[in-house]
Amino acid sequence: MNEGSEGERGTTERVLTLLGLLQQRQVWTGPELAGRLGVTPRTVRRDVDRLRALGYPVHASQGVGGGYQLGRGQDLPPLLLDDEEAIVTAVSLLLGAGGALTGAGDAALRALTKLDRVLPVRLRQQVQTLTGAIDSFDGGRTPIDPDVLMTLARACRDHLEAAFEYPSSSATGPRRVEPYRLVASDRRWYLLAYDLDRADWRTFRVDRMTAVASRTWRFRPRPAPDPAPYVQEAVTTRAYPEQAGFLVHAPADTVRAQVPPSAASVHPRDRDTCELRSGAANLDAVLMHVAMLGHDFEVLYPPELTARCESLAATLRSAGRGSGSPSTSDLPESN
Repeated sequence: MNEGSEGERGTTERVLTLLGLLQQRQVWTGPELAGRLGVTPRTVRRDVDRLRALGYPVHASQGVGGGYQLGRGQDLPPLLLDDEEAIVTAVSLLLGAGGALTGAGDAALRALTKLDRVLPVRLRQQVQTLTGAIDSFDGGRTPIDPDVLMTLARACRDHLEAAFEYPSSSATGPRRVEPYRLVASDRRWYLLAYDLDRADWRTFRVDRMTAVASRTWRFRPRPAPDPAPYVQEAVTTRAYPEQAGFLVHAPADTVRAQVPPSAASVHPRDRDTCELRSGAANLDAVLMHVAMLGHDFEVLYPPELTARCESLAATLRSAGRGSGSPSTSDLPESN
């Protein structure tokens, strides 16, 4: 290594050390920082300028109590973590992505894949040990193995083929896929991937996968469907033998608040109407669920569902007449 590169490395290490010091304490004077770094106050000023160029808002003030202070900026600059901070962050993200922390989901997994790129090997075992020692009670998302989630996340990130065992209607068998994106629902994690043996896009429930492994073969990403809508349609509609669509006379946001994402997909038509799509083994259940939302609606498909509406309406009208209910004269008098 030549002298110039040695000098650049020394400057980089010193600037990172300076950043760590500014994160540890509220205010440092110039002489204090110079003493800690073993440089002159002029070099400290230059290193502060380098941090500012990277996006760190380092403020300088004069007089008694003045000095250098790391402030808050408008954008998030790179963070500097020591070993303990990196371990705690990785464990928290693993638990959040795996479902132990409600509401973390996609954001936790995205942050974890970024941290995974730079996490030293010597810290990975500690992260795995701590994760395995933590348990929680969560009645929401189906729990999954964080290692499985990370294996799939790395494969998506690095465009590596993945292989796993997956149950079908007949038996559990091997699948070879090009993983594209992990999608979190309100209860489960799903993988959107291109199934190489079936030559088509497929959605897989992560908690049903076994023997998950990424392969060394790197693939060229192909044009893919929009992940979240595709997975939601697969889960709520295409997975069922019977499918139905309704025009609901209410804003899409209002209906979405009433319907779990795993039960139906809601698509706005205009400001006051939306289309609700769902599937089931028995369409009567879907019809009753839509009716109980409390909005006017129309059946879009299938045509036979219109006849079911009329039949159910007649049944409900008959029940509402209460032919077997007691008359007012038969009711007991109140004291």
